[in-house]
Amino acid sequence: MEAARIDIPDHAPHILVVDDDRRLRDLLARFLTENGYRITTAASAAEARAKAENFVFDALVLDVMMPGETGFDYARSLRQVSQIPILMLTARADAADRVTGLEIGADDYLPKPFEPRELLLRLGNILKRATPAEGNGNGDVLDIVYFGPFSFRFDRGELRRGEDIVRLTEREREILTILGSRAGDNVPREELAGNGMAANERTVDVQINRLRRKIEIDPANPILLQTVRGIGYRLVIDR
Repeated sequence: MEAARIDIPDHAPHILVVDDDRRLRDLLARFLTENGYRITTAASAAEARAKAENFVFDALVLDVMMPGETGFDYARSLRQVSQIPILMLTARADAADRVTGLEIGADDYLPKPFEPRELLLRLGNILKRATPAEGNGNGDVLDIVYFGPFSFRFDRGELRRGEDIVRLTEREREILTILGSRAGDNVPREELAGNGMAANERTVDVQINRLRRKIEIDPANPILLQTVRGIGYRLVIDR
């Protein structure tokens, strides 16, 4: 079922909502449409794949516990071919599930039941993070660090390899900002943990491993993003 489009401009973000619960699916479609998004819905991973053949989506709101192919399974397969932002929904709020979602490559994780406004804020955040801001054109000096073939701009939260943008999740960007701002110093794990729902040392390690897969030639033997035993991590920046 497609949500009615209420004077939504063509350039508005197009979101795919995937949930086997028809009532929740329709409620989300209506709520997000009323808040300016173009919405397509799917009741299963198979239907989502079929919809993705005909549309280009800006983000995915994905339920975990679906019959047949689960949201975890679909997100895992999707990450092989796409870096589309993914917000996962689940009735299972334990830490193991959150870690699994992060390991797969989800950008954010929201347990049911949730406030619709919270979903709106989280969705807006991952869309904003996935689309780096344009420069201001005023010739301002940029706050930037270099490491290996990469550069990271603090004002945009933008990671580049040469001229190519490397997409980051919100948590990856937060961690890279902290590491980069410490200019190569050792940073304790607890300082990188943040204060969100998934804030613990285990999820920091998951995020570090994901960052390494994006910046290291051999993530198992990191050169740029190093482990400091008994403390945490450090980013080896160019002086």
